[in-house]
Amino acid sequence: MTHAITPRSDVVPRADVVLPCLDEAAALPWVLERIPDGWRAIVVDNGSTDGSAAIARARGATVVHESRRGFGAACHAGLLAAEAEFVCFCDCDATLDPALLTGFVTTLAEDGADLVLGRRRPQGRGAWPAHARLGNIALARMLRRRTGLKLHDLGPLRAARREPLLGLGLTDRRSGYPLQMVVRASDAGWRVEERDVPYLPRAGASKVTGTWRGTWHAVRDMRAVLRRPRAPTAGVNGRAKAAR
Repeated sequence: MTHAITPRSDVVPRADVVLPCLDEAAALPWVLERIPDGWRAIVVDNGSTDGSAAIARARGATVVHESRRGFGAACHAGLLAAEAEFVCFCDCDATLDPALLTGFVTTLAEDGADLVLGRRRPQGRGAWPAHARLGNIALARMLRRRTGLKLHDLGPLRAARREPLLGLGLTDRRSGYPLQMVVRASDAGWRVEERDVPYLPRAGASKVTGTWRGTWHAVRDMRAVLRRPRAPTAGVNGRAKAAR
């Protein structure tokens, strides 16, 4: 079920925000200034050549370098570098507002959810190309058949507790990483919730969803995740749990 973001507490627990980054110099200043006060931004530089790492460091972010190319490789490097109880993920291209993550963490802390995902709602022309949206719809349907979760999006804005996330034993290092996280969370019996979030036109050129080729590679990686056999995963308490 999709709900609006309605934080109920004035005191939001501290969180680390993982920001996978490949040549996002144009977007980084806006993204980093939107990180909630007291939270730590972890910018994972995945081989940028436009000075992204220096821009992030100058604005107070923790910079992690991941030489292995791939969205999943960058995300997981950030997860390993995180220290807070709660870890969030957000794209670094200014399509998503990291300030919204306070509502996600509040839901984790107060409502008993284990994983909160952002359902993207396009704002403005060109915010979400048609081919990318169609690919996402197809994957969401396959995910529902595989897990029974009534999700509509596999968006990158998300939050969970760090230790249980590590316990999922995520192995995908390409575009299938976000999907594998949801699949293994479902197999471990996690409570997964979805929240509407505005999706803005990105700053700079897209390296994935902005092209048919990039979208095809992402869909291929995610379909491979869905074809893999179920494996034992860690439950929300960090203990191994056999997949259903």
